[in-house]
Amino acid sequence: MEILVKKDSAMECKSKLTIAVAAAVLAVLGVMAVYAQDKYSLKSPSGIAFSDFRGYEDWAVISSARTDEVLKVIVGNPTVIKAYKAGIPGNGQPFPEGSKIAKLQWKPKKSTEAPFVVDVPDVFSQAFLMEKDAQRFPKSGGWGYAVFNYDPKSDKFTPDAGSPSDCGHVCHVKVKAKDYVFHPYQKR
Repeated sequence: MEILVKKDSAMECKSKLTIAVAAAVLAVLGVMAVYAQDKYSLKSPSGIAFSDFRGYEDWAVISSARTDEVLKVIVGNPTVIKAYKAGIPGNGQPFPEGSKIAKLQWKPKKSTEAPFVVDVPDVFSQAFLMEKDAQRFPKSGGWGYAVFNYDPKSDKFTPDAGSPSDCGHVCHVKVKAKDYVFHPYQKR
């Protein structure tokens, strides 16, 4: 009888320990969820939602660019890629409503692994977004612009407070004939 009591007591302790460990793990995950940022909940000052660009990480590459300070990869949603393949903007037609472009920017660094001199992306710094919606952005050729800065220390994005919906329009006026888009769809 004494053996059964000890066995039951040991099982009860194991059960309590298992429940305590599970509760601790759930508590830690809950805290992490509270502090983890959902970038798709962010909106720019002009109201452009990061969530409008959900999936941009997997969009097709349109082009790339480089300045002394940043490496840029320009990607587009399926709507804009289809338009590019149809000859827009070179054929004089504007991009269709719903076209979305994301310019992703990294600070460069010299590769320590390549057997030749090459800059590679280092720290991600910014997502510059363009969205074609003539009803929402009639004063800027139908395009809305937003900038979301990335802070690697906090692993968080923040909307750039100084970027109204037409912030990119000032620069993009130079390419009005190409429906305000600088980068062509590069030959593959």
